Amino acid sequence: MSKTSSLTGRKRNERVAAYIFTGPAMFLLVAFLVVPILYTVRYSLFQYQIVRPDNITFIGLKNYIKLFADKDFWIAFRNTVYFSVLVVPLQCALALALAMLVSSRFRGVSIFRTMYFSPQLTSMVVISILWTVLYNSNPSTGLINSLLVNLGLEPINFLSNSKTAMNSIIFMSAWQGAGYQMMIFLAGLQGIPRDQYEAANVDGANKVQQFLYITLPGLRSTIMYVIQITMIQAMKLFTQPYVMTQGGPENSTKTLVYYIYTQGFQQGNFGYACSVAAVFFVIVVIMSLAMKRLMLDNH
Repeated sequence: MSKTSSLTGRKRNERVAAYIFTGPAMFLLVAFLVVPILYTVRYSLFQYQIVRPDNITFIGLKNYIKLFADKDFWIAFRNTVYFSVLVVPLQCALALALAMLVSSRFRGVSIFRTMYFSPQLTSMVVISILWTVLYNSNPSTGLINSLLVNLGLEPINFLSNSKTAMNSIIFMSAWQGAGYQMMIFLAGLQGIPRDQYEAANVDGANKVQQFLYITLPGLRSTIMYVIQITMIQAMKLFTQPYVMTQGGPENSTKTLVYYIYTQGFQQGNFGYACSVAAVFFVIVVIMSLAMKRLMLDNH
């Protein structure tokens, strides 16, 4: 057998092995991502009421025309953007601060790493219920308001006031999600050569200068990646408003995903909910591509 045919046979075997190993993943990807997307786009072109599944009428783009004229859709869109714009920098900054803290060498650092990461291992429903109790406006049951009253301050209606409800969810969400980003930043910090900090110490650079000129440039790719995944997660906000506020008060915490849920499963407007989901998908894709382009331009 010639050397060329031997190499060709090896490549063929490697290709077959690759198909065998990637086949199940590709099947699941198509079954649970591609097919649902196609069905969502299809049903968005129909008037489809869940309570009357036998009465499906093709209406073309009427759901989309209705969507862009829907005041509730734009309220949900505005709330989603507001949440994302505030929670992403807050959560990323908190995660970076925690990563720098636990990257220091001191006794018991592994305990702190576990503490900061533990909210990620807890169900968001459980955490939302816990923070609902913490935010309770009654000082006798709400821990935070009890503390404020003991300090001589007035209790705050965290979740029952339209001006504070979303901000309260933002704070809770940043606390809950920072542990995951912390681990990513921690891996990035460990990839920065220690001799750069040693050389900076010799040159007389202080901690702030080392952070600005060594840490941040060394974490550039990591920071962009963390911002991207955090933004995508923020756009999918649902559990916290569903458990804590049910989209209120005065629709101040109604988000796009929550709006899709209420239209599709509470009001039964499945076709219209699919049109909102399709537009939401396009928004997330455009945002992801823009973030990816920004990451490539910064390399």
